[in-house]
Formats: sequence, structure tokens, C-alpha cells
Amino acid sequence: MPTVESVTGDDVKPTFKESTRQHRIMSEGVRNVIIIGSGPAGYTAGLYTARAMLEPLMFAGYMSGGQLMLTSDVENFPGYPEGITGPEMMMQLRQQAERFGLEVHDKNVARVDFSERPFKVYVEGNEHLTHSVIISTGAEAIWLDAENEAEQKGRGISTCATCDGAFFKDEEVLVIGGGDSAMEEATFLTRFASKVTLLHRRDTWKASKVMLERARNNEKIEIRPFRQVKSWLSDDNGLTGALLEDPRDGSTEEIAATGAFIAIGHKPITAFLEGQVETDDHGYIVNKDFSMTSVEGVFAAGDVVDTRYRQAITAAGMGCMAAIDCERWLEENVH
Repeated sequence: MPTVESVTGDDVKPTFKESTRQHRIMSEGVRNVIIIGSGPAGYTAGLYTARAMLEPLMFAGYMSGGQLMLTSDVENFPGYPEGITGPEMMMQLRQQAERFGLEVHDKNVARVDFSERPFKVYVEGNEHLTHSVIISTGAEAIWLDAENEAEQKGRGISTCATCDGAFFKDEEVLVIGGGDSAMEEATFLTRFASKVTLLHRRDTWKASKVMLERARNNEKIEIRPFRQVKSWLSDDNGLTGALLEDPRDGSTEEIAATGAFIAIGHKPITAFLEGQVETDDHGYIVNKDFSMTSVEGVFAAGDVVDTRYRQAITAAGMGCMAAIDCERWLEENVH
């Protein structure tokens, strides 16, 4: 039978968390990690770093929770057999992370200074020092800002066919856009909808020829150029259609639809970084070493990095990766 060897005194090697964390936070006023942004990526990063005893501080933003705060029903996140609303899911993720010690402030970060360590994070005129940063600010869908649009977000108007397409089985839906994303959304929606009408304000397309031809050859898709949404139509049950305008002469017509998918692009929330980490031509953060950005000690996760999947589950997974990478980096670099 194996024996257990006891260790006492100098035989015990203190861990990073035990030997340095409390002293550094309390005496120097420097946090181990600050998380900028919330949503599935941020809250998961908060959960993991909190359970790692790093006492993370999160600035969740004035509109905490990310894009899921605009989603009425979520049915494709594992663990919710009956589905859950987006806001309810975000509240549960936040409560779970706070239970283990995540400190959350619903404030926006104005700017950062990553030129030297400790890093500086500026919030409402206050300077916060930290050894590491996890950025999870996400990306905003670009909306049309048509009349009545705000009222129908999540009540028929969506920016994610993969997320919400299944809610419109055997119904007529609209897709707005002229790029590959719009073609992909329209084609995907034909799995569920009885008809997909693809609207574009001009008759020239940003979409590749392959994607455009695929949409044109799908019998469920009707492509209508020179049409833009002037206003959204609705009743007590949600979206009923749209008032369309021809930009050439201003003439209008109504079209019936119970669902609409806006596919004119996304915009990452990275302006506050002022170019201090490497981004691509569209502003998305480019990670260099797993989840680490071009600045050592600064990590990024979720839709602020992801230009392909943009799902809650992938964002949560990236938040986990960033938290683990961050903890290991702190153990190796902060003494």
C-alpha cells in the first residue's frame, strides 16, 4: 500500500497564488487580471480566473452581456434542454462567476496604456493597474437603423441565421445584404423557411460569384435588388414585414415576413485600444500566441477575435482558453 509523505515548513513550496497574489494586490494596488468586456467570453474568463484565485476585476460595460442581451431565445447552447433567453443566460453566467469572486463593474473602459507593465486601464477618470488583461469586448452587428428597428430586435429581426433560423420553420423571411455573409445566411435559412427574399440596395454585389450563383440557383430564394428597408412593420406578436423603398426613385411597397436577418457586417469594439495591439484591416484583434495578443500579458477572446463562428459556445470556449493562458503567463512572468 503506498504511503503519503507529509511535508511541513520549508518543504512546502508556495504557489504563485499563495505567495504573491494577496501581497501584490493589497500593497501595490495592482490587480492580477482585469477583464474588459462581458458576454460569454468575458464571464467564462472571469469564472476561470476567479476559481484560480486571481481575484479578477471586470469592466463589463454600460450594456453588459453582449449581443445575447438582444436575443430572445437561445436553443443551441449545451445544457439548456428547454432553451433560455439571452438576458437570462447572461445573468446566470455572471452570477456563477461572481459566486467564485469575480468583481464586476458595469462601466466602460475609456482607454488603456499597454506601453509598460503594470498595464493601465482608465475608467471614468480613474486609473487601474494590472499585471494582465483579457479583452472580451465583442463585436457589434451593423444595423440598418430603419424606422421601428429597435423595437423589433429579438422579436423577429436578427443578425444571426445560425442562432435564430430554426425559429422560422415554414415561414417567409427576409435577408438584407449584398456580400458573402448575406448569401450564406440566405442559403442557410432555406433549411427552415418556406421562402427567403434577399434584399440589396443596388444591383452590384460584394459577394463572390460562387456564393451569388448558389443563392440565385436556390429555388427558395428570391433576389430583389434596388430595395432597402424604410421601416419595419409589426403587430402585438412581433414582425409582420417591411416597407421597402427603391433608392432610384423613392417609390415604396410593402412585403410580408415574420423574420428578417440583417447581414451587412459586424464591427469589433476595439476603438478604445487606439492601436496598441495588432488588429486586422477590419479592426479585429489578431492573436499571436494561442490567445495572447501582440502585447505579452494581454489576451483576447470571443467575437473581438472571431470573424468566423460568432457563437455563444465558441466565445465561452475562447474565454476559457484566455483565462488558462493568462494564469500560466502570470505564474511564469510575475514574481
